Amino acid sequence: MQADAPALILASASTARRAVLAAAGLHFSVCPANVDESALKQAARDRGLDTAEAALSLADAKAVSVALGAREALVIGADQLLDCDGTWYDKPPDPASARRQLLALRGRSHTLATAVVCRQADRLLWRHVVLPRLTMRAFSDRFLDAYLAAEGTHVLGSVGAYRLEGPGAQLFSAVEGEHAAILGLPLLALLAFLRETGVLWS
Repeated sequence: MQADAPALILASASTARRAVLAAAGLHFSVCPANVDESALKQAARDRGLDTAEAALSLADAKAVSVALGAREALVIGADQLLDCDGTWYDKPPDPASARRQLLALRGRSHTLATAVVCRQADRLLWRHVVLPRLTMRAFSDRFLDAYLAAEGTHVLGSVGAYRLEGPGAQLFSAVEGEHAAILGLPLLALLAFLRETGVLWS
């Protein structure tokens, strides 16, 4: 189902993105990008970019950082930004920050600007972004405390402080968008691109 060449490299340390690609049957290696995400996000805000444009910019920066050192491979860069009424959220640095973030999102809707970019050497081959929309229910403080205790440090691994593929699903009343994209990678669009370029058999 997959051609022997080019090799695929995921330029991300995300275990969720790795799991999405592996579950789809892709053969790939992982090489986390060496970029300063905080500085790139601030630069995007300073330039007046919206979350979709900023996510694409960060995804491309990640792909570039790996592709220039693996010139024969096809490198997949990805990024995700959470926007709730104009406020951008990052991965919480500690459980207390995760609690404050979930309280801020409680009972409200937010979007996840989820971008993916493919590069080979110094060539940008493809870019794509989607905007899943999620609505958190008005959960109780009791539920939130129990959720945070059950999830532990897992809440620090995503921009929303939740794992939709885990107990975080209980936080929501509505979810619009591809499940894989919410996890961090617009999989169906990526698979279509890989088929068009012959990396995957059509």
